[in-house]
Amino acid sequence: MDLTALRTANPEHWAKAAAIRALTLDAVAAANSGHSGMPMGMADVATVLFEKHLKFDASAPQWPDRDRFILSAGHGSMLIYSLLHLCGDAQVTLDQIKNFRQMGALTAGHPENFLLDAVETTTGPLGQGLANAVGFAMAEEMQRAQYGRKIVDHYTYVMAGDGCLMEGISQEAMGLAGRHSLGKLILFWDNNNITIDGTVELSDRTNQVQRFKASGWQVIEIDGHDPLAIDEAITAAKKSKKPSMIACKTHIALGHAAQDTSKGHGALTDADQMKAAKEAYGWTSGPFEVPADIKSQWEAIGSRGAADRTEWEGRFAEVSQQKQDRFNRAYAMDAPKKLSAVVKALKKQISEDLPKVATRKASEMALAVINPIMPETVGGSADLTGSNLTKTGDMGVFDLDNRKGRFVYWGIREHGMAAAMNGMALHGGIRPYSGTFFCFTDYARPSMRLAALSKIPTVFVMTHDSIGVGEDGPTHQPVEHLAICRATPNTYVFRPADAVETAEAWEIALTTKDTPSVLSLTRQGLPTVRTEHKLNNLTAKGAYVLAEATGKRQAILIATGSEVAIAMEAKAKLEAMGIGTRVVSMPCMELFAAQDEAYRRKVLPAGPVRVGIEAAMRAGGWDRWLMGERGQDKKAAFVGMDSFGASAPAGELYEKFGITADATAAKVKDLLG
Repeated sequence: MDLTALRTANPEHWAKAAAIRALTLDAVAAANSGHSGMPMGMADVATVLFEKHLKFDASAPQWPDRDRFILSAGHGSMLIYSLLHLCGDAQVTLDQIKNFRQMGALTAGHPENFLLDAVETTTGPLGQGLANAVGFAMAEEMQRAQYGRKIVDHYTYVMAGDGCLMEGISQEAMGLAGRHSLGKLILFWDNNNITIDGTVELSDRTNQVQRFKASGWQVIEIDGHDPLAIDEAITAAKKSKKPSMIACKTHIALGHAAQDTSKGHGALTDADQMKAAKEAYGWTSGPFEVPADIKSQWEAIGSRGAADRTEWEGRFAEVSQQKQDRFNRAYAMDAPKKLSAVVKALKKQISEDLPKVATRKASEMALAVINPIMPETVGGSADLTGSNLTKTGDMGVFDLDNRKGRFVYWGIREHGMAAAMNGMALHGGIRPYSGTFFCFTDYARPSMRLAALSKIPTVFVMTHDSIGVGEDGPTHQPVEHLAICRATPNTYVFRPADAVETAEAWEIALTTKDTPSVLSLTRQGLPTVRTEHKLNNLTAKGAYVLAEATGKRQAILIATGSEVAIAMEAKAKLEAMGIGTRVVSMPCMELFAAQDEAYRRKVLPAGPVRVGIEAAMRAGGWDRWLMGERGQDKKAAFVGMDSFGASAPAGELYEKFGITADATAAKVKDLLG
């Protein structure tokens, strides 16, 4: 490719783009690690976007009405770090660039939203950023309808590579965006035809242009190194009522010896080749040096949006105080003051009425009182609305003719659903929750993990949570999924025992600000075990004494969810034998682990034998509570699963797998000798 022609055709643009390329080469070389090729290939697109279109203010990176820029191809993180540094972002100093990928640096190997304010979402697992971007764009549509264009009116831009488009999540995300005509979503495809193993043709022959068109997108094909074509394409995309994909034909590692090869994907550290590439760019500055005139041009780009922000602040000040307060509260992720009161009232009613309902139904009961007072909640289901019970009557359905709708029919797209929910939460102003069967966390798992890593309070409603699913059989009966969720750092896994605990779990899930929640809910009806109304949220303790022993305490039964009722029945049998038995309900192991040691010892004192009861595998934290935190309580047993389930009515399955009150009582008797 003739770089001289590119340089001379538009020298000012070229110099700004070359700064991105030079900083990328320097940072990756210093780290001896990273991915040089993508930032070098997409520098022209990024330069035009930031200079001529992106609405942002480098001094206020979290201004609510900014345009969102998402780097789905997160391995090319030096692109965004270079842009932020050049534009004058206070966090991305030159020292941060020099310490790219080093311990303690904000410039991690892949962009992390919790390290840098200007990084919208944590990316790197390919395709996630694209699906996040769909959630961002949906959130913008919803909030624009709710607050008006004067307050919410911005675009979501996302850069994705060939790898992002190969991942299956891309089709889920594309289909959603096309279905909902998200016209303010603009995707740049880094069409360089290179993957780590070689050219794309090694593994794929998909016509991506036709795929996007078939999914309801506008597609514009351009030379990704022509600044005029890039500008015109973005301008056209912003006018479309459809989401737009701009297919940018680019050269990976432009100007380097590794250009257009798989080697160009990774770290380009050879000193002679770096020198030659910089010479081809006409770049004469030393390592990590940016000429003052180029840096000042970039800083002018970074400060240009300050006027837009100031104008927005003026418009925001003109809306009613009530609307301002609601907007600010939602963006701060503060729950309304009424939340505690409505949850307490619901708990009191349940303790009086003593309903026998599935906890999925109890969840619907809780949402019925929560959603009307929290206009920021957005619910949905992966084609299981009547099973997950996540839709309440006041929500309305998000659709082309009702952007104020707060319920989303996600379709059979667990992965895309979870990632889009993460995008909604990261956009700000929305509390997303949606449901599927607990077994299908397997499909949503990568996005659930990223929610935890990224400190996003997304709520994953997972119903049909055990062998209680019954006749659908082992394909739909989760036995290992609780353990997988509990093994994930920074995740609250709630398995409520009845409608009271379910309401309490919802209160916690909707008040936490940096931890996702998994609600593991039953298909089968459960009796109310919290028969005495308590004002305090006992689920917030993670575990608590539900029923104390009569007489000398010899055994402690620890149970979760549907098995708490079994523990209560076993207690009655053991007490009839003269064996004093305490029942501990443990709806959230993570919250119990977070309590002080004195409380944990009070709930689970040393001495009595312990039996855990859960219709799942023992893995995932049970041994800590059964054997004692110091391993001192050796007399313990577990009543649960050690295999997959089977297809049969739920009651028969509990008998077959020995998860019964009689089996529990027998375990206690054996331990006591």
